[in-house]
Amino acid sequence: MSRIRVTKPVALTALAGVGACLAIVVVPSAFAGTTTPAGGTCTIRPAEKDSEAPLSCLGVTASLDHLPAVGEQATLTVDVRAQADVKHAGLSIQLPPALRMTGKASGLAAPTTDTFGQRTSRTLALTPGTRTVKLKVKAVAAGPAQIQADISDIDRPDPRRAGHDSVELTVGRSEGSSDKGVAVTKADASPAHRPGSGIRPARPVTPKAPAPGHASTASAPASPRATAAATSNAQVCVGGAFRNRFQSAEGGSWNGKANRDEPVSNVNITLWGKPTANSGTQKLATGMTGNGNGKFNLCYTPSTSAISQAWVEFQTQAGRMWSVVDGSGRRYATATYSLNNISGNTNLGNVYANEGQSRAWHAFDTLNKLWWNRGSTTTCWATSQQDGHCTPITVQWYPGSTDGTYWTTNDDKIHLADNDPDSEHTTVHEAGHALMGKLYKGWWPNVSNCSPHYVNRTSSTSCGWTEGFANAVAFHTFNDTTYYWGNGSSMNLANDRSTNGIDSGDACEARVATALVDLWSQVDGGWTKSNTMMSRTWQSSFREYFVNDRPDYGLDSGETARNILYNHTIQY
Repeated sequence: MSRIRVTKPVALTALAGVGACLAIVVVPSAFAGTTTPAGGTCTIRPAEKDSEAPLSCLGVTASLDHLPAVGEQATLTVDVRAQADVKHAGLSIQLPPALRMTGKASGLAAPTTDTFGQRTSRTLALTPGTRTVKLKVKAVAAGPAQIQADISDIDRPDPRRAGHDSVELTVGRSEGSSDKGVAVTKADASPAHRPGSGIRPARPVTPKAPAPGHASTASAPASPRATAAATSNAQVCVGGAFRNRFQSAEGGSWNGKANRDEPVSNVNITLWGKPTANSGTQKLATGMTGNGNGKFNLCYTPSTSAISQAWVEFQTQAGRMWSVVDGSGRRYATATYSLNNISGNTNLGNVYANEGQSRAWHAFDTLNKLWWNRGSTTTCWATSQQDGHCTPITVQWYPGSTDGTYWTTNDDKIHLADNDPDSEHTTVHEAGHALMGKLYKGWWPNVSNCSPHYVNRTSSTSCGWTEGFANAVAFHTFNDTTYYWGNGSSMNLANDRSTNGIDSGDACEARVATALVDLWSQVDGGWTKSNTMMSRTWQSSFREYFVNDRPDYGLDSGETARNILYNHTIQY
């Protein structure tokens, strides 16, 4: 699931405003793979040279012969590179709504069209070498646009047998006005038109423990709420519900992810405006969207009967507990259109996140699902931290990013690559590493034989522990044992003593993860007690966790618990 680079236990410093020189622990991508590439010869690098993303046997690159303006055509070239035989390689191409496929491309399926654009795919039988697919595309609308191409081994889902690439451009309205890249950190809300027929309902995640009832809005998301409603005729209130349309690997496949339309919870929001025609822009009110429904209602009492101008801004930050930032550390912001000369109550209805920010908001709301199931006895992420002295979880993502997938202690930040947020399991897995760092108060195990490592193969007991815990956090959050990658591929890791293809023992992270989840659900009544124990004593292996520490903190390590471990091939 990831590689860990560490020479010794190190301190983790994540206090705001505190700078320190630290040894770096990199705990990267959520599944490093399922099988070792034959001969160890695969060398295709899917990310930046400094990234910890694993080398792959498959790669894909996408390019345009020129940048089209509205009404113009261009040729999209997709090169698929293989360093191993792959009987069933799935090639998937997706265009944004601003672009359309024209004509026919040899072997590609007829494109499907929905709210997210056009998709086409093809199954290839690959031998070592490069295959090229070309197709014509036409620009039909101006604005930011992203073309995506994915290649994966359908029979063996694994980051070491997959590749992703994208092309980011801003389509201009006239010849020669299009440009490379996109600027979406601050953007307007997307139109609230009716979702296409491909939209699926939200996948419910039920909180396993009651949310803290005394969370401070200065530091943490409060219990579900909106800002106060109007209390007098003089107040001017603006309300609505904030939502996000995104594509989800959960419920999708390699050639078509699930389309979702969901509210975004616990978003920091601001009502900006000009109280009078001659005044400057002011912050009129602040609040958060409601948990589970995205609703908001911001009110301001003007000195006159109306507000000259006002708009609502939504930022990818929840209290001070988590945020999503771009490559420069700036939070994403979606703003509504400006309202003029408003009085009384105004309901904006559904306000949609800017489509170019969709993945940032998806990652943001995924962390909200973990927040309500985090197993802490305080209003912080971890019991090791006390109310008012919490440290946040920060995710870095931006369109086209190749800087992922990992968490590192030097900045206590999760780095997600371009399509990583499509997998909620990947986001929560990396957050699981950050959570362990907080539980351990800056200490980190001396992890060995973890670069590379494979989810179903023996690595080391230290690697099996740190990676297994992060897997377990994802499985516990979503109440499943299936891991999803950002490209839509998935693997069910449920196992018992009869399961083939998964190594035995506590040096295999899949075994540790499923054993932990079963202990939490079948013996411990949740994971709060386990997390409290981990905040007080730290472990370098699952054996230390189970044999040494559970008995000392009143957690069962007797027959019932040992039978769970035995079922997952772990015996002490």
